[in-house]
Amino acid sequence: MAFDQLKRRQFITLLGGAMTPLAWPFAAPAQEPGRVYRLGAMIPSASPDLDGNRQDILIEAVPGMRKMAALADASVTPHRHLEALQNAARQSGVELSIFGVASSEEVVPAIVVAKAAGAQALNLLATPLFTVNARSVIECIAALRLPAMHPLPEVAEDGGLLGYGPRFAQTFRQRARLVARILGGAKPADLPVEQPTKFDLIINLTTAKALGLEIPARVLARADEVIE
Repeated sequence: MAFDQLKRRQFITLLGGAMTPLAWPFAAPAQEPGRVYRLGAMIPSASPDLDGNRQDILIEAVPGMRKMAALADASVTPHRHLEALQNAARQSGVELSIFGVASSEEVVPAIVVAKAAGAQALNLLATPLFTVNARSVIECIAALRLPAMHPLPEVAEDGGLLGYGPRFAQTFRQRARLVARILGGAKPADLPVEQPTKFDLIINLTTAKALGLEIPARVLARADEVIE
């Protein structure tokens, strides 16, 4: 569905700790305090630790920002993790709104809603859900002129503004080794959790220029790669 052809209905999302009606292209689920709502129930699960680092970098990269949004995979992101992000943003003087999605088809509509709700920047929390249709996500964000942080650094190489985290190749190799050991007879419960060891920050200044955004020097100094 093209992001400029959405039908607007009511959707409930977590906005600064309160349940707030927003325009959304799907029917609203029943309200329940303490949850991020989307099409269906949110399933609690573990969430990556780097989301907070990405949020901090994004806040630094967009000086004067007062309102931002985070896009979360509603099937893997626990509410306590989202609350921690909101509290951290509040300490920086920024109001953080959380938007939950359940499928790759809901990502672009959610970005449109976030922008309509007044978000000045967007943090895409870590999940494979946001990489399935990465090109349409990048195009939507660009059309809305919304500075965004992506969980894969490679996305900044493809036109995204900011990307921070382990490169896809590193993550793929780690998962491939794990699968090979399981196929070799190892029990999954006996295998240690292998975490990424290198995280890259890539900043695309071409995208920043198109957005009319000047990235502060202190943020550029932290980058592993700056695309001009």
